[in-house]
Amino acid sequence: METGAITQYIDVAQLVLYAFWIFFAGLIYHLHQESKREGYPLESDRSDSIRVQGYPPIPDPKTFRLQDGRTVTVPNDFRSPQTLKATPSGNWPGAPLDPTGNPMLDGVGPGAWADRADLPDLTFDGALRIVPLRDAPDYDVAHQDTDPRGLPVLGADGARGGVVRDLWVDRSEAIFRYLELDVPAEGGTRRVLLPMNFCRVGERAVRVASILGHQFASVPQPRATDRITLLEEEKVMAYYGGGTLYAEASRKEPLL
Repeated sequence: METGAITQYIDVAQLVLYAFWIFFAGLIYHLHQESKREGYPLESDRSDSIRVQGYPPIPDPKTFRLQDGRTVTVPNDFRSPQTLKATPSGNWPGAPLDPTGNPMLDGVGPGAWADRADLPDLTFDGALRIVPLRDAPDYDVAHQDTDPRGLPVLGADGARGGVVRDLWVDRSEAIFRYLELDVPAEGGTRRVLLPMNFCRVGERAVRVASILGHQFASVPQPRATDRITLLEEEKVMAYYGGGTLYAEASRKEPLL
C-alpha cells in the first residue's frame, strides 16, 4: 500500500474529505438555525395559533450582555406593538398589502421599520455616536467639499422643501449621516433630518428624489435636538424609503 493508505480502499485524504463534508454540513445547519434568533416564529395568514418556524427549528434562548449593561434574550415572545395599517389586495396568502392611511407613515412595504431600541447609539467609550456638528467641534466639512449649510433642499418635483441648518456626524465612522433641515410648518418651522444617502449635495442646492417638496413637513421628528435613537433612525429612514414608492401615485403603477 502507498503512503497514507489505511486499507486498499481507504486513505487519510479520503477520510479528511469526508470529515470536511460533515463539518461543512453542520456549519450550514448551525448558521441557518442561528439566523432564526430574531423574526421567528413567523405569523401565519391562516391562523394566529399556527407556529411557523420551518427547518431547522428555532434555537434555544441565549442571553447577550450589551455594552451599556442591558441584557437581551433571543429568541423571545416579543411581538411588535405596530398595528398593520394595510389590507391585503387579494384573498390568497401572501397577497400584496395596500396602505389604508398615509402610506409614507404606515410602515408598509419600503416604508416599514424594525422595532429597534428607543435609545441612542453609542461610541466605544460610551459617548453619543451621532450628534449635530454644532456639538462636535472636532469635526467639520472638508475645505474642498461644498458646505450644504444654508442651501435650499429641493424635492423630486423641484419644489423647495426646506433649508439646511446643520449636519449630523457619526463619530465612530467619521462620516456625515444626516442633514438637519428647517422646513415650513403650521405656525413656524420644524427641524427634521434628511439621510445623506437619500440626497445629492450640489453647489447651489440639495436635491432629493424620493419625496416631494411639500412632504418634508411630515418627516418623523426626533424628540431631542442633540441626539437620535435607533428607533427614530428607523422611522426617518422608512419615511424616505416609503417615498420611493408612495410619494406619487404614478410610482405604484407598472412600468409596462
